Amino acid sequence: QVQLVESGGGLVQPGGSLRLSCAASGSILRLNAMGWYRQAPEKERELVAAISGGGSTAYADSVKGRFTISRDNAKNTVDLQMNSLKPEDTAVYYCAASRVSRGGGFLPSRDNEFQFWGPGTQVTVSS
Repeated sequence: QVQLVESGGGLVQPGGSLRLSCAASGSILRLNAMGWYRQAPEKERELVAAISGGGSTAYADSVKGRFTISRDNAKNTVDLQMNSLKPEDTAVYYCAASRVSRGGGFLPSRDNEFQFWGPGTQVTVSS
């Protein structure tokens, strides 16, 4: 049993910042890979950022330099710091977790490499 719960979404003006947090509980291990997805209306689900158990990260080109993913393995949390937000960042943001760790070296890049999903939190960037 693995549960993921996101928090921190809301309404922000362009250029502003938000910090999303995901709390993981259940049988997931500390070093399992984690990620953040987003889905805007009428658009495909997009992997925004991923992080391995050892702290390696990957970002979508659209958010590089603006978003930062981080984790606290002791607390089983993963955060997404979002700066310089743009209207096109508006979406429901989902926390995702993988069953795979590979000793903390696994960095997923595909939907099917994540098995657990949170319910999502809405981020709206608008003036």
